[in-house]
Amino acid sequence: MTVQDEPANEIVDPVVSESDNEAMPEPGRIFLDANSTTRPYPEVIETVAHHLRFAYANPGSRHAEGRKARRVFEEAREKIADLLGASPSEVIFTSGGTEASNMAIFGFASSVPEVIALTAGEHPATIESCHALVQRGWKLVNMDVDSDGRLLQGQFAALPWDQLKLVTLILAHNETGVIQDTGVLAQHCVQRGVPLHIDAVQAVGKIPINFRELQATSLSLGAHKFHGPRGIGALLLRDGVKLAPLQYGGHQESGRRPGTEMVALAAGMARALEICHDDMNSRIATLQSMRDDLEQRLLATCEPTVINSPAEHRLPNTLNISFPGVDGEAMLVALDLEGIACSLGSTCASGSAEPAPVLMAMGRSEDVYKSAVRFTLSSDNRPEEIPAAARRIAAVVKRLRDIASP
Repeated sequence: MTVQDEPANEIVDPVVSESDNEAMPEPGRIFLDANSTTRPYPEVIETVAHHLRFAYANPGSRHAEGRKARRVFEEAREKIADLLGASPSEVIFTSGGTEASNMAIFGFASSVPEVIALTAGEHPATIESCHALVQRGWKLVNMDVDSDGRLLQGQFAALPWDQLKLVTLILAHNETGVIQDTGVLAQHCVQRGVPLHIDAVQAVGKIPINFRELQATSLSLGAHKFHGPRGIGALLLRDGVKLAPLQYGGHQESGRRPGTEMVALAAGMARALEICHDDMNSRIATLQSMRDDLEQRLLATCEPTVINSPAEHRLPNTLNISFPGVDGEAMLVALDLEGIACSLGSTCASGSAEPAPVLMAMGRSEDVYKSAVRFTLSSDNRPEEIPAAARRIAAVVKRLRDIASP
């Protein structure tokens, strides 16, 4: 069998079938659930399909096909490192953000049980990992947030630093979009030699991220949150830091993550991140303008309302808003029937409709956190969708309030 060479000038399209239209949004539907996942950019789909066809070999093999796959894989690593302010040697590919956070938490907690500090309302990937460690004898210390969901900066000196083995922090919250100021906490960790893990799954691709400037020990990300393919993510791990492996069975990723490398997906993730970083300031401004338009329209037509994140220090695409007097679960179903896709509770908690713990940590009352809905936008959305979305949402809120108070 001869080696299939990559045509010099061929642009390889993804496989096209009659069902392709089924993957497109239905006419009239408006997708406002981008923090749960995003649709891969067309260029990303083309990249993945291209490398599945031409870089199909095992990158660990020593033959020509394997070396070609290895080049593609390492070029993806270099591109991701460059865009995120890291060294290529600091990029460990994973199956996604959840695995990356698990790898960091369990890797740093491989010694005799001591203490882990985390923020109230962390993502389930962090919370459930830490609770599993509690079963092994570890103790948890919660760092408090204020009514805006931001870390209280004055509490860091009082943490039990002599017992801490890890501090873990979500950089941009998946439910509220609140962005944390990590500088002071990072300085405490550096001074005391305590690893700091940052969950940046919701932040990467939406706002500028520089791993080196964050002074973190590790950072997790997942491609499908920024229009990349599902099934691929990464853990950035500072050079020279030892991390116990989560899995065994291979030498890949410097022995930290065994298994045959996913070359095409890594290339797709690098391409998605590259697109997000192209003219990022303009993308941020466009998303924020649409989000603010939706917010103002809902404030004007759906009183009473509560915005569950500050105007500043928030992801440009995220609106978490409560409609007191409305049941959040009922609203989610009604909005879906009206062609609006959105979320409540934690999307990654096995379809749970439970209220986001962060809202309770922020001191929100029961009628506020039980009526909270999250609307999140992406570059797939268009400004002309916003008035229609606001009208549908307002109509659903009015109808459900009328039913609740006949």
